[in-house]
Amino acid sequence: MQGTVDGFNYGVVTPVAAYLMAVLGGALGLRCTTRSLRTEQGWKPGWLALGATSIGSGIWTMHFIAMIGFQVEEAPVGYDVPTTVLSLFVAIVMVGVGIFIVGYRGATRATLTTAGTITGLGVAAMHYIGMSGMRLHGRLDYETTTVVLSVVIAVVAATAALWAAVSIHGFLPSLGASLVMGVAVTGMHYTGMAAISVHLQGATGGSAGGGSPASIMFPLLLGPAVFLVLAGVVVMFDPLLVLGEGEWDRPMGKKPVRNGAGSRPVPPPAYGDVNGGRAQAPTPAPTYTPPPAPTSAPGSHRGAGPRGPYDW
Repeated sequence: MQGTVDGFNYGVVTPVAAYLMAVLGGALGLRCTTRSLRTEQGWKPGWLALGATSIGSGIWTMHFIAMIGFQVEEAPVGYDVPTTVLSLFVAIVMVGVGIFIVGYRGATRATLTTAGTITGLGVAAMHYIGMSGMRLHGRLDYETTTVVLSVVIAVVAATAALWAAVSIHGFLPSLGASLVMGVAVTGMHYTGMAAISVHLQGATGGSAGGGSPASIMFPLLLGPAVFLVLAGVVVMFDPLLVLGEGEWDRPMGKKPVRNGAGSRPVPPPAYGDVNGGRAQAPTPAPTYTPPPAPTSAPGSHRGAGPRGPYDW
């Protein structure tokens, strides 16, 4: 018996919430990776790990929120908690591998291809491992072409995200890159969900086994959500990430001095009459000029009198 699959049980609520979580994780990950490129070597692994965990947690949270809106009308759906947690672990580790590769080897074409492929396959693996944790009285079948398309989207999105992580340094450009990355990751998820068909087996009215989406939603989402909030606090209170290099240590109210062809010369202050509305030019302080030293005629010493025996 063919089951009726509905991926939007709560309308646009779950897709929008899933997209926002993907954007949040992506934005934090990009900013942390940018910070790792401007810090000392001793702190670099920590920033890269924080960025990888942020992106991985954001992608996994996006997947799980989107799955809350999934249902099969003829059968209840449950989830196996260990398998679901395993998918979170896979997402963080595989994203971490890609982040560390580009963080230490740069954004060359070969590096991006390798790291993007590894990370994209990891994101796709996270998705399908999470799907394997679904419990219902039936069998999930996948349409091969759509599955391949979802994996390609994951690889392309991961490659673009890794490139943005090491190449885009401004706050607004990073935010724009995270918005695009959120679209790609969410699109990959729903492309993979479009490949599913459910073949029901046996009774359709009993319990599906495992935890229901409502019963495991808050415990499983609590950890990644708290982590993303804490990562956001770290980013928010790091002035180098928010303002950019060279901005955070400038006194407030002062603008940078621009040099080059685009800079404008500053005109000298205009001075005039006080009554005309402008201040007078300051009077220069008097300078002391010492008197000239006395000079004598050639061959003379001690005045103009006759030379004595001791004169020279």
